[in-house]
Amino acid sequence: MSPVEFCGMTLEHPVINGSGTFDAIAARHAFGEALEQEFPFAAFVSKTITLRAREGNPSPRLWEAQAGLINSIGLPNRGLEGYLAEDLPKLAQWLPVPLLTNVMGSTAAEISELVRTCDARREIAAIELNVSCPNVQTGLDIGADPHQLEAVVRAVRPHTRKPLIVKLTPNTADVGACARAAQEGGADAVSLINTLRAMALAPRTTARRAAQLPAAAGGEVGAAERDRAAVNPAGRWLGGGTGGLSGPAIRPVALAQVAAAAACVEIPVIGMGGVQCAEHAQDLLDAGATLVAVGTESFREPLVGARIAHGLAARST
Repeated sequence: MSPVEFCGMTLEHPVINGSGTFDAIAARHAFGEALEQEFPFAAFVSKTITLRAREGNPSPRLWEAQAGLINSIGLPNRGLEGYLAEDLPKLAQWLPVPLLTNVMGSTAAEISELVRTCDARREIAAIELNVSCPNVQTGLDIGADPHQLEAVVRAVRPHTRKPLIVKLTPNTADVGACARAAQEGGADAVSLINTLRAMALAPRTTARRAAQLPAAAGGEVGAAERDRAAVNPAGRWLGGGTGGLSGPAIRPVALAQVAAAAACVEIPVIGMGGVQCAEHAQDLLDAGATLVAVGTESFREPLVGARIAHGLAARST
């Protein structure tokens, strides 16, 4: 497969990772130098970095759905200062592909500070804005309202000369309008889709057992059930109440939204959502994507990106 031009970068192939779905530092420890010889992605996207450190949501954080995964991780990270001091030097030391740093804030001022600081680091090739965070004034996702999204991107744009990618939320009435708003605000590319808002209920016996099992009889399991019932009395399984659905279940939604976004903008589109094989990746490319990101499948097969890239290359010959 021929190299891909993306926002001034020449990438070996069109497959990258979705933010937060591949821990490159942990993978380096697990796979050693072999990971450098064939890194599974043509560019690496960091997990979401916020201005201040976050512990994330209480457990449980994951629920395996019938055709996907619901996560309520809550974006745990060291914060901007910790990322620059600890993670970035490790990544810069050995990462064999361009680094895209994903950032998120609740206001234009917060996002601008994140972007301005990342712009000063030559190790970072591009910046991705996660606009799925609720605005502190409105309570709505920043990326769900085209007017608000354009204003935020326009406010952030002057703070970096690096490529600026806006990761759109799928939880909006018109994703095409949001993609166009990001472009009008000054984005160099858009990426989609992020996870779909979802919820999981605890097994129906949990609340009853939690009430019936005393600590002495129930042991640790009984105590855990009682704690979960106290946190989520309505019977919700996830510690954060709700989460985001990813995996094969959202692939048809991703295909439709990527096509809608690509039809509304002239800037490149990164498509993602339920990609498991080269055929799925090709579908997104055919729908208008320039790059394809792999997320949930990497949890099951950490080096799946390389398999998909090889599959795409074989299909193009």
